[in-house]
Amino acid sequence: MVGANLKSETMKLMEKRSGMEAEMNAIIEQLCQPGGPALSANLVDSQGFPRADIDIPVVRAQRHRLAELKNDHKEITEKINANIQVLHSSRLTSTPKDSGVETNQNASVVSARASASLQNLVLRDSPGANDVDMISSVPFAMVDEIADASPAAEDGLQLGDQIVKFGYVKASDNLLQRLASEAQVNEGHPVPVIIMRQGAVVNLMVTPRTWQGRGLLGCHFRIM
Repeated sequence: MVGANLKSETMKLMEKRSGMEAEMNAIIEQLCQPGGPALSANLVDSQGFPRADIDIPVVRAQRHRLAELKNDHKEITEKINANIQVLHSSRLTSTPKDSGVETNQNASVVSARASASLQNLVLRDSPGANDVDMISSVPFAMVDEIADASPAAEDGLQLGDQIVKFGYVKASDNLLQRLASEAQVNEGHPVPVIIMRQGAVVNLMVTPRTWQGRGLLGCHFRIM
């Protein structure tokens, strides 16, 4: 019953996190509209006066809300991770016994079944997979240039990788601007990235950071 209750709790946490991600995506899309303030652009003009082309109180409220959601998202993801580890451990330790004696053969069978169950859990439910539906995920960009020794290359991105999700950015409008903003706002912090590589789904953590080359990633995305 403990395992069932923990799984139920984890599923509810994932559902709550999906709602957070939807709200964050909506805020990011509004802030990153053409002519918008983006995620971190100045709210004053070159002369130091408040910009007249945006609603500054609304923008500040949106940015504040986005920061709150990111903190909450981090906490709930850590909780989900912890629950999955507990579920994994319980699956590996709950091996069957025959007349009070556990055989090596039974242990191997149960371990294999537990590993298979965990693999399914990771693919479908884990925060590493970002709850992406593997069947319906559609890449929206491709890595068509990548520099040697760049942050992108060192963190695992390769030429030809197709981007399904970059942080909170998924297929939508204003993708190049949103990708740039996502990298800037997360400078120095790992960003979860989901890619398609030779037909397989791959999860990476890419950290935008300064290096000897241009940009924070050292790669170029071509919108598909």
